[in-house]
Amino acid sequence: MTEPDLNLLIALDALLAEGSVAAAARRLHLSASAMSRTLGRLRSVTGDPLLVRAGRNMVMTPYAEAIRERTQRAVSEARAVLQPRLVELDLSTLRQTFTLRANDGFVQAFGAALIAAAAEEAPGVCLCFIPKPEKSAKYLREGLVSLEIGVLGEMGPEIRLQALFRDRFVGVVRKGHPFENYPTVTAERYVDFAHVVASRRGEMIGPVDQGLAERGLQRKIAAVVPNFSAALAVAQASDLVALVPASFINIQPKGEIPAFYLFELPVKTHVITISQMWHPRSEVDPAHRWLRQLVLRVCRQRVPNG
Repeated sequence: MTEPDLNLLIALDALLAEGSVAAAARRLHLSASAMSRTLGRLRSVTGDPLLVRAGRNMVMTPYAEAIRERTQRAVSEARAVLQPRLVELDLSTLRQTFTLRANDGFVQAFGAALIAAAAEEAPGVCLCFIPKPEKSAKYLREGLVSLEIGVLGEMGPEIRLQALFRDRFVGVVRKGHPFENYPTVTAERYVDFAHVVASRRGEMIGPVDQGLAERGLQRKIAAVVPNFSAALAVAQASDLVALVPASFINIQPKGEIPAFYLFELPVKTHVITISQMWHPRSEVDPAHRWLRQLVLRVCRQRVPNG
């Protein structure tokens, strides 16, 4: 079955709107002869003359009159499909739930601020945070989440990426811990005490272990817990040393938080970049674009030097 040439719709719309072969040709930047040939094709396809001579002018046939508005609407709809316009987003009326896949540390450090900022700008929006037990592009590809937040893994070449902030690890012990008596926690002092490690997969090796090994040192792991919140709780109630990202406890480089003593690690660890990731299908969606800008702004405000 031969499909009709849909380009003829554009020409038909111009002819019926202008009522003139010459005017329609100018409108479509064609020669008068090319437009005349196109009119001949349209007559053949529709089985109707469409435009006929009436003295020095041309007039539409009854059939042409009947399809004029339908043709205009069809062309307008086709253009809208092929050239979608970004509608102006009205945040006051936006009713949407966005699902963000992130680990516990990010939610505890930034969740409240993100929720408050979203509620202020778009009261009808709900932010749904779900756990991130592993790195996978599946959730973005299948449209199960709006954003994936964390350290970039094997996400695939099509996934869009934007860095939110840079993070680093710091040591944390309870207030009154012996470490408070030292101006600097050396590597030797660091391994004098046992440690609590946060790992959702139960892994004992952390970011400082390679640096310690290069100095011939090894720390004693007394406990492994599933997240940073649990690690802080254990450290607060014991002499164990915890290791957490600075952003998790929302600190500035020289800051402290109540009930804890924070210190710089005695060995270097890699700076980590926390990013937001999304699927290309959401790239130009106005609501999704607003969400990305919101997440970026809140993160940059809370980690200004990140």
